[in-house]
This record gives sequence, structure tokens and C-alpha cells, in this order.
Amino acid sequence: MSYVTEVTAADSAAALAHFEASFRYETDCWDVHNAISTGQQDFVLLDVRGSEKYQAGHVPGALDLAHRKIIGSKLAEFPADTLFVVYCAGPHCNGAARAAIRLAKLGRPVKVMPGGITGWVDEGFELARS
Repeated sequence: MSYVTEVTAADSAAALAHFEASFRYETDCWDVHNAISTGQQDFVLLDVRGSEKYQAGHVPGALDLAHRKIIGSKLAEFPADTLFVVYCAGPHCNGAARAAIRLAKLGRPVKVMPGGITGWVDEGFELARS
């Protein structure tokens, strides 16, 4: 028996529920890029890495708001039902999860883009610089 099969896989119904639910919490770089490039962006994209990293290169259209600086007053210009998509450096970084927690505590809808900047670049997408 391998480590893969040592723990029995979930039954199909449980697996379906799990994977369908994951889309309520996460989106990927390709879907974000597609929404931006087709003019269908219906969310606010937040780069939560910090200003220095943001200026070195960020996803086009992303706003610079470090996860530690996410507070209600910084979000006041956005309607309460605005969906925020947050990203950080990539799967090795937990900044996006920290940002998502802050947004959720403020009652804001949020999804994480787990690939972050690393995933964006891996997909071959361009970065903006400021």
C-alpha cells in the first residue's frame, strides 16, 4: 500500500461537494487574466505583498494594499458587496490568506488567487510596473 492509498479517497459525493465548494474561496490566474483582458472584471484585485514588491511588478489593474493595512476605512470607497480577489507572492506565501481573513472579518466577499505573482508569471502573463 502506498502513501497515496493509505488514506481512503472520499466518496464521489463528498469529493464533488469539496471541489465545488473550493471555487467559492479561490480563483486562478487564468480566470483573473481572462476577466481583465476581456473587459469582464467584476471584482477588485488586491496585491497584498507591500508597496516595494508591487512597484517592482504586479498584475495589471491590481491595487496595492498590503494585508497588514486592510482596514475598513481603506475599503470605504467600495460598495459592501464588492468581491475582492487577493494575491501575494505565490503558493509559498500566506499573505493572501491573511488578507482574506481580514476582508472576511470586515464582512467583505473575498477569494484568493493562490498562484499569486509566481503563478501569473508561470502562465506567461505580463506584469505591470510602477
